[in-house]
Amino acid sequence: MHKLVYKPLGMLVGVLGGIAAGFIFKKVWQATTGQDEPPEATDQDLGWREVLTAAAMQGAIFGLVKAAIDRAGAAGYRRLTGTWPDR
Repeated sequence: MHKLVYKPLGMLVGVLGGIAAGFIFKKVWQATTGQDEPPEATDQDLGWREVLTAAAMQGAIFGLVKAAIDRAGAAGYRRLTGTWPDR
């Protein structure tokens, strides 16, 4: 039963985490490079270094934010229900 209750909550938290990660990445990119937008992988005017650096930074930030939000959601669920959510 707890799995059924937590699943939609976990999905919502995941979507919000993705939105937050995108926002944080954009702000970090602007602060570190001074550029408003990160490069696209298909931008022919940029080299491999710029494109792969942006991708690595985005992946690291996304992974960190997703793990933090998933963990916080599970901990909050436990506080409310007394049980850790099973996925």
